Amino acid sequence: MVGQEHLVGPDGSFRQFLEAQQLTSMILWGPAGTGKTTLARILASSAGYVTETLSAVSSGVKDVREAIERARQRLGERGERTVLFIDEVHRFNKSQQDLLLPVTESGEIVLIGATTENPFFELNAALMSRTSLWRLLPLTNENLTTLVQRGSVLRSVTIEDEVTSALVGSADGDARSALTTLDTAIILARADHRQEVTLEDVRRARDGRLFHQSQDSHYDQISAFIKSIRGSDPDAALFWLVALLESGETPRFLARRLVIAASEDIGLADPTALLTAEACARAVEFVGLPECRLTLAHATLALALAPKSNSVTTGLAAAVEAVRGSGALEVPPHLRDAHYAGAKTLGAGTHYLYPHDFSKHWVAQQYLPDGIAPGAIYAPGSEGREAQTVLSWRQTRAQDSGAS
Repeated sequence: MVGQEHLVGPDGSFRQFLEAQQLTSMILWGPAGTGKTTLARILASSAGYVTETLSAVSSGVKDVREAIERARQRLGERGERTVLFIDEVHRFNKSQQDLLLPVTESGEIVLIGATTENPFFELNAALMSRTSLWRLLPLTNENLTTLVQRGSVLRSVTIEDEVTSALVGSADGDARSALTTLDTAIILARADHRQEVTLEDVRRARDGRLFHQSQDSHYDQISAFIKSIRGSDPDAALFWLVALLESGETPRFLARRLVIAASEDIGLADPTALLTAEACARAVEFVGLPECRLTLAHATLALALAPKSNSVTTGLAAAVEAVRGSGALEVPPHLRDAHYAGAKTLGAGTHYLYPHDFSKHWVAQQYLPDGIAPGAIYAPGSEGREAQTVLSWRQTRAQDSGAS
């Protein structure tokens, strides 16, 4: 297994599962091509379980029931335990998910579900409570380099470092993408009676979409793209977006950068910028190239034209510094939880003022720990909707003579 060292490394939880030869039901959540299916198969076979595999895209209630029945027979007749692996488990509807509840709870099967979607949104709470959730991370360039090198050895071809870098750079953390491109490039090379894969083979395998610049130049272009948005230059932002797409940058990577920029450089000056960027990221996954270029251009122009504020960035940094430098974080007594027996005798919740009981739903009281002054963390910006929001916020606070 290449990558996911936090799970399969020497101190990883999955390695301990295998040493104990015992698995529990789980959900593997992560981007495409990060090894969810591979990891499930390794876990099942290494722990001595029989594997039943279903795809939520093509399987129905009947398929699930039949798989469960086979698992029961194995357990009853031969004492063999079964891992039921369900790919794209988020595609199952509520009734299909409900079928899994009694057998996962009884232990008749071990469910391993794989999903690229946030399981808290896509899976029902009852199923989530019966499984543990494990997050898989995008593979690093080092991980992808190892996979490409292994692939070239298995296919008995030679590949130069420059070609490996091109394959890795175009994959955006997706092992399946890197290996698919490698296999396609190998077919093209062998069609020319060659056992060496060239940069031109990789370019043809990606329909011309390949990094034409050096790695340093590539990151320079990404920097120029973000700084053009930050600098409110729509022409330059769109220019660098197209330059990156033409050089082979993946839409997914660019969409992620837009989501980050929406909070880092626009923030509360236009809170809808984050909604635009997040909608762009979803559309990129749904539509794909070439049409998603329109969505990326749409979001890029919207963010470049939006008013700018970095108060989220500076506020977060100030909060981190305050938390790390304050030692013990003592919650003021009136803010403490007062819902348990004996809380009042300890002073918890005493003298708390419920804001909704006051005019405009606000009353002056201390919320920060002692030693941290109000206004020490959030420094409001003066542009766009943030300025209007802060003005209204200050006017509300000023209504009370005790406002701080």
